[in-house]
Amino acid sequence: MDVPRPSSVAGNKRRLRVALGVAAVGTLAAVSLAVSRLGPAAPKVERSAVLLDTVRRGEMLREVRGPGTLVAEDIRWLPAATEGRVDRILGHPGDRVAPDTVILELSNPELERVVLDATWEVRAAEADLQRDRKQLQSQLLNEKAAAATVQSEFHQAQMEAELQEKLAKDGLTSDLDLKRARLRATEQGTRQTLEQERLQVAAEAGNAQLAAQRARLEQLRALRDLRQRQLENLRVRAGTSGVLQQVPVEVGQSVAPGTNLARVAQPGRLKAQLQIAETQVPAVSLGQIARIDTRAGVVEGRVARIDPGSRNGSVTVDVSLSGELPHGARPDMTVDGTIELERLPSVLFVGQPTGVREGTEMSLFRLAPSGDEAERVPVRVGRVSATTVEIVSGLKEGDRVVVSDISAWEKSPKIRLE
Repeated sequence: MDVPRPSSVAGNKRRLRVALGVAAVGTLAAVSLAVSRLGPAAPKVERSAVLLDTVRRGEMLREVRGPGTLVAEDIRWLPAATEGRVDRILGHPGDRVAPDTVILELSNPELERVVLDATWEVRAAEADLQRDRKQLQSQLLNEKAAAATVQSEFHQAQMEAELQEKLAKDGLTSDLDLKRARLRATEQGTRQTLEQERLQVAAEAGNAQLAAQRARLEQLRALRDLRQRQLENLRVRAGTSGVLQQVPVEVGQSVAPGTNLARVAQPGRLKAQLQIAETQVPAVSLGQIARIDTRAGVVEGRVARIDPGSRNGSVTVDVSLSGELPHGARPDMTVDGTIELERLPSVLFVGQPTGVREGTEMSLFRLAPSGDEAERVPVRVGRVSATTVEIVSGLKEGDRVVVSDISAWEKSPKIRLE
């Protein structure tokens, strides 16, 4: 009978252990390779944390939205007519005012002194005019008296010449006396003509002098009236009926001419001023239909003006209101406005995804038929509205997609919804 040797049994055991080790290593390597090929697991997302929408086909209303305020169409700013210091503020925002309602009182001691000086200058000029009028009247009377004397001497000379003519016919006077009488009559006639001309020139000169004095007086009166109005304007009046909106000054503040002291508006005539993103303004045009949400109701209107400039990334668009404003609407009330751009018939569209830009390509998570998983797909978008966007390619009618912010899963091809 054969008996196994101990050395052979030990060798068989070693070979068995080696074979088992090799098999284990191979199995581990295969499992590792399979796991590496599977890639990272899809992240889990709470279904309530995302916003879903369904792709639809039909009429898409293209519109833009923007916040804004109600402003009065008829606004009157009350500027300072002259330099002054605010002494009293009698009106406050929200007060109803009439044209003669005093809103502020200013003071200007220098202007008061100027008005007083202008008043005395007018009185002095009036006295000068009265004095010059009397002096010219006296001078004109003297000229008239002198002219009357010359005229009397002319008539006497004429009578003397006529008498000498008669005596000469009767031979009762000499030729020399006749010639002297004729010469004197001619001389007095010339003097009379000159005196009449001098009288007329004196009258015209007097009138011209008085006209200059009157013009100077009118100038001083106009200057006095201007200063007087400036002094009266230190009591700032509303100038129109309406509601006082602003008083942007304080008691004790010094103001320069032209400084806006108060703003008065007609509360019944309001318009909406919307702030529309400058990227959306090119699609806005005059006359487009708009809806203004005042929180107390919706008022219809039309685009009336588009500001040519932009500020802080937005453009001001004025909307004239055609509907009746709800009770309580007032200037400076915050509103939301929607402007209807166009209606697109029979287009594929979906709720506006976060970060969408018109005419670009983006990726969206599309839900699988099971509804518990969403896969990232490329989507080409077209025209953009305030709440919807046109789908050019990448989705079909009935697809459900995630339209909320997906930046947290930017590198994930899929997400699981729980």
